Amino acid sequence: MIVVISGESLSRQLKHLDRKFTRQIINFCKGIAGSSQITAACIVGDYALGLSKAKGLLEISLIIRNFQPRLMSYVKVLNGRTVIVFAVDEWIFERDVDRGFLGEALAERITFPYIALNNEDYLHLQEVKLKKRLILELMENLVLNFPELSYTLHIEPKYFMYETMMSRARLFPPMIHTVLNFMQNNGKNRNVKSAMHGYLEALTELEKEDIITFSDGYVKISKQFVEKTESKRTRFINLFKTAQRTLFTSMLGTFSKTLSVLSQNRGTLLKFHWNVEENSKTIHQLEDPLRYLYIPTARGLVPLSDKMDIEAFARKVLSRSEEAEIEIEKIGGVLNDVYLIRSFADNDEKKVVVKRFKDWSSFKWFPLNLWTLGTRTFAVLGRSRLERECAINQQLYTMGFDVPKILYVSHRERLVFMEYVEGEKLDKMIKRIANLKTTENAKNELSVIGRVGEKFAKVHASGVALGDTKPENIMVREKNGEICLLDLEQASRKGDKIWDVAEFLYYAGHYLPPFFGTRPAKLITKTFIGGYLGAGGDVKLLKKVGNPKYTKVFSIFTFPNIILAISNICRNAGKLKE
Repeated sequence: MIVVISGESLSRQLKHLDRKFTRQIINFCKGIAGSSQITAACIVGDYALGLSKAKGLLEISLIIRNFQPRLMSYVKVLNGRTVIVFAVDEWIFERDVDRGFLGEALAERITFPYIALNNEDYLHLQEVKLKKRLILELMENLVLNFPELSYTLHIEPKYFMYETMMSRARLFPPMIHTVLNFMQNNGKNRNVKSAMHGYLEALTELEKEDIITFSDGYVKISKQFVEKTESKRTRFINLFKTAQRTLFTSMLGTFSKTLSVLSQNRGTLLKFHWNVEENSKTIHQLEDPLRYLYIPTARGLVPLSDKMDIEAFARKVLSRSEEAEIEIEKIGGVLNDVYLIRSFADNDEKKVVVKRFKDWSSFKWFPLNLWTLGTRTFAVLGRSRLERECAINQQLYTMGFDVPKILYVSHRERLVFMEYVEGEKLDKMIKRIANLKTTENAKNELSVIGRVGEKFAKVHASGVALGDTKPENIMVREKNGEICLLDLEQASRKGDKIWDVAEFLYYAGHYLPPFFGTRPAKLITKTFIGGYLGAGGDVKLLKKVGNPKYTKVFSIFTFPNIILAISNICRNAGKLKE
């Protein structure tokens, strides 16, 4: 009995296959199986996708129980048409589905639409199992590639289908044309809907297992899955699987395609080639899976595939008036390029800050690495720092902390567009404290220092380490006096919280003139610690700030007597608490 997996009418799916030819195919499969039982059989490849010509190659996947050759291909001309049967033992096929035993060289055929000739239920079960495993592997890769952003990524379900196809096309270039035809010739999305059905069933199962959640039609990876995946062992396994796929897909795919070009016309022969440059051009015509991955911002979701540059953002987003005057001014840039965009229209001025995340070159990175050797490791790659900026900003924002709103992200251009914060940076307040003669005169400034300590304690309680807590990265808003945390590109969920306190205090000491004595440093340190402990901060953490591991890092630009004063107070933080 012939069953159509896609749900379309038999006459439409098999319009080029008459009953006699169909019986010939089934008899051919029975002859291959011999006395063994056929578990399932299906038509795969171009014909199942509706791309094959009337006399083109017909590919059959045949699963046989206890098939002694284990894996074998058979070719026969039936009714003037070349039929190739890939016969595989049931145990081998199921291992390929469960764990990629053959690099999915055979199992991957059922990730595309297929036509069941026998045992539809078995094939559908294996299809969903395979797609479920592929989704899990793709989510593992997302966590490894975007360790911070993976907590907040919004994934459109189509991502899993297109990324699976694209990864195969990258490994086996001749497959590019098949994938391209699948996407371009799918007649009212027939192929896409058919292929997506199994992915959606698999996602439903993963939701029941609390591995993912659905939010407004988007898939979100669970926190538990992210934390479980963050291990080097997972990365090694996935690299091994990639190598496995490359080997087996090349071996089996080359044989199949060779038969295809020999059985079809010269035009097909010309399409099948291994020209690297041509394949590189063609692969860019395929659907970009990144367009189905989204980053949340204050203005809504932004796809990772976006390529908007600074001027385009200014014209399209910041100002909708064609007559608006746009000014772009570079306001910083040693490790990053930082720009201020001004838009003037109808007596209204809008400001946005833009950061371009550059990769730190070896020359720039070496002094920083040497400076913090054995104490602190910094994120170096521009993409990694952009990811942290976006992910931690979004997490803190949703938890009620004051951070600059992210307005837009152009991941491809490594640009982040953020709210311009009006106010005074904390380094200026610290310099004023040093110049004020009495504690009473510095009351307002010290009050801010105490609130910064409270803010740090609350951020740490949320599981986040800020990473770069120099006083100039903390702003007191002009409008409402709120403490706004800037520059989160080194922040992380599992970072060094001791470093946060150490950098803030010892860097604050850097702004204090040595001839004023240590009184201002002690005053700032005690006030910060009071705020930190008052908000539930960990006293054990504060004691470690005084360890040589941290004091040595800042000794090159903060005077020894000031470092000693700060470290002594930190080591005795327990007494302050009492």
